[in-house]
Amino acid sequence: MGDNRWLKNSFVYLIILVAALALFFNYFNNAQGQAEERGIYQVLADAKAGRVEKIEAQSGNTEILVTYRDTRTKVRSRIESNDSITMLLVQAGVPLDAVNVEVRAAPAWGGLLNVFTILLPVLLMIGFFVFFMRQAQGSNNQALSFGKSRARMFSGDKPTVTFADVAGQEEAKQDLTEVVEFLKFPDKFAALGARIPRGVLMVGPPGTGKTLLSRAVAGEAGVPFFSISGSEFVEMFVGVGASRVRDLFDQAKRNAPCIVFIDEIDAVGRQRGAGLGGSHDEREQTLNQILVEMDGFDTNTNVIVIAATNRPDVLDPALVRPGRFDRQVVLDAPDVKGRIEVLRVHTKGKPLADDVQLDVIARQTPGFSGADLANAVNEAAILAARRSKKKIGMAELQDAIERVALGGPERRSRVLTEREKLLTAYHESGHAIAAAGMPKAFPVQKVTIVPRGRAGGYTLYLPEEDSIRYTTASQFAAQLVSALGGRVAEEIVFGPDEVSTGAAGDIQQVTRIARAMVTRYGMSAKLGPIAFGEREELIFLGREITEQRNYSDAVAREIDNEVHRIVSEAYERTRLILTYNREVLNDMASALIEYETLDGERLKELISRVVKIDEIERRPNGGNGVLDTSSTLTAPQA
Repeated sequence: MGDNRWLKNSFVYLIILVAALALFFNYFNNAQGQAEERGIYQVLADAKAGRVEKIEAQSGNTEILVTYRDTRTKVRSRIESNDSITMLLVQAGVPLDAVNVEVRAAPAWGGLLNVFTILLPVLLMIGFFVFFMRQAQGSNNQALSFGKSRARMFSGDKPTVTFADVAGQEEAKQDLTEVVEFLKFPDKFAALGARIPRGVLMVGPPGTGKTLLSRAVAGEAGVPFFSISGSEFVEMFVGVGASRVRDLFDQAKRNAPCIVFIDEIDAVGRQRGAGLGGSHDEREQTLNQILVEMDGFDTNTNVIVIAATNRPDVLDPALVRPGRFDRQVVLDAPDVKGRIEVLRVHTKGKPLADDVQLDVIARQTPGFSGADLANAVNEAAILAARRSKKKIGMAELQDAIERVALGGPERRSRVLTEREKLLTAYHESGHAIAAAGMPKAFPVQKVTIVPRGRAGGYTLYLPEEDSIRYTTASQFAAQLVSALGGRVAEEIVFGPDEVSTGAAGDIQQVTRIARAMVTRYGMSAKLGPIAFGEREELIFLGREITEQRNYSDAVAREIDNEVHRIVSEAYERTRLILTYNREVLNDMASALIEYETLDGERLKELISRVVKIDEIERRPNGGNGVLDTSSTLTAPQA
């Protein structure tokens, strides 16, 4: 692009150079012409009188330079073009030995200077004319290229990203490796009657590596690779998107075999017939053209389309059917083994301390995507540099994980009053002890009252099993108890009238889980395994999720009663755990006030003293009436 632009503007640069040279020569001549000018007859008379010492002339030039003996001044004079200064001196009777006559040869650039002086105005006019014509032509080209594809083409000769740079998605890499082999060795598959896939749809949540995998395909394929975003097809003018699709596939066919990558295809591939925009909806016309190009009458088996989206539920059924996108590659959050590989990729080339254990970091980051892990490693490097360390240590990695998970750094500069600190300590202790009292709850890894992000304090859990795809009813019950621990602890210690707004997020989480258990997961024994309500997402003037009721008002009342029952049972179970373990609650709050953060052996010692709900319920009266009021910390009166 830069070379073409230089060639286009070289003529203008040449004209500027010629103009600069002409101005220089003109200035040089004017500098010489600043001497006094006298007539040739006066000069001859002065030479005859013996006052002239030297005369300088130039071949082919009518101008002479005269130097006088007494004043050493120099004057200019001119002779006719067919005269010679020597002959004029002889005719005037001046002895040749009385005057020093020097005749110099004409400079090589003298003729060119004259030519430049004559042609400079013409060249300037031609230059300006060509310049304006090119500007007008460029505007016309932009108008004519409005319907051209804006896809970027990569040759694949110098790959910057390969499959070695992608970790945690082995199955997806295998599927895409077969696509690359289809293009490199088609005879290997044709011998077995295999048909090359028309398209590959990569589906996964944001940050799982869809675009990175596409770049790796470009690096591995060794064939032309066209990359474009779905939003680049659609314009405000009708027909432009379809024209760009046609131009894109025309380019791809001319460079076949090749790969076309469309990122965020849901921008143009949404289900048709929504009724927004009428029959001339530009997005629908663009989608129709994509459908025709992928599997229409004009079939082409040497172009593979790879598309990426995180919204497969909104795609048009005609787009995802076999024959268009024959293969769907699902990218999910990596498991423990995958996270270890991802961490190894992102820590490559970074100095790590000897205490860094990537397997421990991987177990502490369930649900993290590849982008989250990359961000955590980068944050750890920034923290190490801020702390003037030469290597990234385990402490920086753990702090970076909490920073990414909770959305901000620790805010130690925030000054808390004694009552706020006491309230936060009991709130977070309640979360930790309630979780420790439930058998199916996630183990507590860290408890702190140091504010981070938007949280005034937090309790960090570490799942023992790396299974986030399925959740059982007992695990939901444990989550409800853990979430209610902070609110119940405040109520037990400070009284019902002194509970704070710190549990607002916990209450929202509890309500959302309980309602989902009843309406979506069929975990209500009274209502049975029935899904209530049909969720529908509308994208019009913003994003809005609506739920259509497919049940009566009587069933709605039963749903509300079941949600209330589930939350009430979790609340009573939480209150029972915290009441029975009041001594541990007080000791943990006291430790938090003293140390601000509890983890490691100090936290394990406190958690080991917690009596679980199963043992409490097996004791006489189900643990009722048991209240250990011994305390190392006295709570203030309400």
